[in-house]
Amino acid sequence: MADGARLADPAVEARLARLDELLERLESDGDAAEALESVGLLTDVYGEALARLLDGADAALLDRVADDELLAHLLVLHSLHPEPPERRAERAVERLRPAVRERGGDLQWLGVEDGVARLRVDSGGGGCGSGCGAGGGDVTEVVRATVLAAAPELRSVEAITAERAKPPAFVPLATLTTRRAERPQEAR
Repeated sequence: MADGARLADPAVEARLARLDELLERLESDGDAAEALESVGLLTDVYGEALARLLDGADAALLDRVADDELLAHLLVLHSLHPEPPERRAERAVERLRPAVRERGGDLQWLGVEDGVARLRVDSGGGGCGSGCGAGGGDVTEVVRATVLAAAPELRSVEAITAERAKPPAFVPLATLTTRRAERPQEAR
């Protein structure tokens, strides 16, 4: 990247995955303490540089930075994100809601209490629980992972699952007696 070329998101993701591999390898080696300390110090310096860049930034720039997934992760890493974790978690749920609704389910944000995000996951009575190619538990895990990626400061995500009530299989008696009384008398 010395030539100033920008990285596309897939290239960034590939580099992050490789970095994770390298850091895991460093941690498993007995003499990796100095390498890890170097990475930590570099991270501290870059965090300070990012903080200085954001000092006095206008709201439009902060919004743009916060809306970019890569930059948002950097802001979280350095405790600089302009939005509190509760709002970031709620926004993550809002972004997932259309995909869940498309499959017949729904998500309802309930808030954060003691570092635990709470939400209701309605699988749609089979719409997303069994008919969308993934179990209701899979939907819950995707929601959990997405919320924690947006707000890693949270301790956990509590998803309350709810199956949508199915309509009754019987016809109420009052409906039958009302219809019978409204029928014209048949000629004999």
